[in-house]
This record gives sequence, C-alpha cells and structure tokens, in this order.
Amino acid sequence: MKKLCYVATIPAVVHAFLRDHIQEAAQKYEVTVICNSTDKYLLDGLNARLVLLPIDRRPSPWKDLRVLLQLFNLFRRERFDIVHSHMPKTALLGMLAAWLAGVPIRINTFHGEVWATRSGWRRSALKLFDQLIGLLATDVFAVSPSQRDFLVNEGVLPPGKAKVIGAGSICGVDPLRFHPDTENRQTVRQDLGIASDATIILFVGRLNRDKGMLELAAAFDTIAKQHPEVELLLVGAEEDVPFSRIREICNAERKRLRYISFTSKPEQYMAAADILCLPSYREGLPMTIIEAAACGVPAVASRIYGITDAVADDRTGLLFPVGDVEALTQALLRLITNNDLRQQMGNEARQRALELFSSEKITHELMAVYDRLTETR
Repeated sequence: MKKLCYVATIPAVVHAFLRDHIQEAAQKYEVTVICNSTDKYLLDGLNARLVLLPIDRRPSPWKDLRVLLQLFNLFRRERFDIVHSHMPKTALLGMLAAWLAGVPIRINTFHGEVWATRSGWRRSALKLFDQLIGLLATDVFAVSPSQRDFLVNEGVLPPGKAKVIGAGSICGVDPLRFHPDTENRQTVRQDLGIASDATIILFVGRLNRDKGMLELAAAFDTIAKQHPEVELLLVGAEEDVPFSRIREICNAERKRLRYISFTSKPEQYMAAADILCLPSYREGLPMTIIEAAACGVPAVASRIYGITDAVADDRTGLLFPVGDVEALTQALLRLITNNDLRQQMGNEARQRALELFSSEKITHELMAVYDRLTETR
C-alpha cells in the first residue's frame, strides 16, 4: 500500500479541511497526519497515524530549523509516496524537507496569501517564500480559479502549474451537516436571548483587520441605529481586533452584539442566521460562505479574488468594494429590508453550494488526482 502524509499547521485545518480526505484516502493509502496539536486524540475514529510537532505559526528560526530536521528525518525514514502540505509555515518547511528527503510527489495547497494585504519588504519577503514553495512542490493546488489566476499574475507560479479541484475548495461542504435547520435556529436564538423575528448578521472567522472587522463594526453601528430588529453575531477567536474594540465602535448598540469565541459546530449558528457577512481583504476560497450557503443563508462580502468564486453576485449574495464601509452598509441594508430577496438568494445559494461544492464531489476528484500522480510517477 502506498503512503500518504498530510502536513498542516493547526488542528482546525485537520478538522475542517482534511477529515473527509483522510477517511477516503485511508482506503487506498497508509495515511499519516503531521500537525502542531497537543491533542493526541485528534484523529480518533479515523484510520490514520498522528504525529505531533511543535510547529509555530510565527517566525522562529531555531524552532523552525528543529522542525525542518524532524520532518526531513521522518520523511526519509518513512519513504512516503506523497506529502501534501497546507498553510504557509508548514508548506515551506514541509516542501523543503520532502524535497531534501526525495519524496517523489510533493503537493502544496495555497489557501490564501498573507502578503496580499502587505506592502514594502514584508510583501516581497512573504511572496518570495510562496515562490520557493511553488518551486519545491511537484504539484500545486489553488482553492479557487481566481486565486490560481492571482498567483500566476503575481509571478508566484508559472501558468499551468496550479490545479483547481472541481469548482474550488479543498474539501467542499457536507450537506448532511450544513443545511437549513428550524430546530437549531430556534434553539440558538433562545440560548443567545435573540428574538425569533430578529434579523441576524453572522460573521464566522478570526477577529482581525484582514477580515474587515473594523468595517463590519462601523457598518453595524449605522444599521443598528436605524433597525432595532438587527443583531450582529460574531463567532471566532480574537486576534488583532479584540471584541472589546468592536463594542467600543458600537457603543450605543452594544446590547445587540453577541460573541462566541469558539465553536466546533458553526452549522448551528449558520442555521440561526439570516445573512453571512465577510468583508475580508484576502481569501483563497472562504468555506464559511459555502457552508452558510448550504444552510440557505446569502452572503454580503467584499469583491476580491476567492470570494468572487464563492458568491454569485446578485444571485447568491451581494459583493461590495473591499474596505468601503458605505457600500457594505448599503448591501446589508438591501437584504435586511427585503425578506423576499433574502429568501430567494438563500435558496439559490444552497442549490449552487450543493451542485458545485459538495464534499463527496471534491474528495472524489482529489483522490483521482492522487491516483493519477502515483500511477505516472
């Protein structure tokens, strides 16, 4: 049996992106997963081996060198047929170690480019790392067609090297998990003290500037003053924009803010929501939009690469110019004040998500790529 290794920085990647793949891949491959979790039960129920390494997401030269050597020794000893990396730090360390160890098939998936919102030497340095990853990898996946085009246009990858699985994403959406759910809608609203007839704007993701949190807070402050039935629900870990900062911006309307720092069941909050908002500055392909769509929830999101693949503008949601608070406010108001339009877009969003991004379809196509690569090399 051939041997496959996934390398990912954070446990959430294993849960959100790789679980379906691992289950399917284990039928044909001996699967190993390397990540920096401290949870030794992370892969319970899956036929895969877990290797825990202290991979720091932040730059840490000595720690990174130690991890590189550990990866190299592991790859040389195990003689994997495929190493597939995810996320920037593990992509660089994983692809370099796999190249040094002579792994024949080295795959990296680009999820989203940190340097897209940077400038000066930081942008150049981070971009150079992605170019190096592209050189070290024998095969590259982009998570959306527009991200692939962005990487080519920026000179990170040569034309033709990056592949897109299906219509995009690396795992797709599970329709058995993400679907309209009246019971969850009522339960979540009761638990949060939100009226059954309130209009909930939902954000799911890390609370940071790149996700457009400050713009969302400013837009909600304006909207809440005009529409007392609107609530804002934030779900995700605090980063460079703490929840207290959002409360300051929405000072007069802070009672209509709700915050959940972590959840392993985002589908419950999506089922309770009316609009999914993602005013992000950079994305590869935002799964929160696809997952919310499968729950019948339309999106209001910034018009940037990655998001333009997830939202069919004026059909499954509304797009606005990134960073434009007034345009974001007006897009949200258009859906808040028009229940029929919101319902129509939600229905079309669900249909599109199931047709283009089902997890079964995406996983099947990825496994077919693995099979073709192992047969030809």
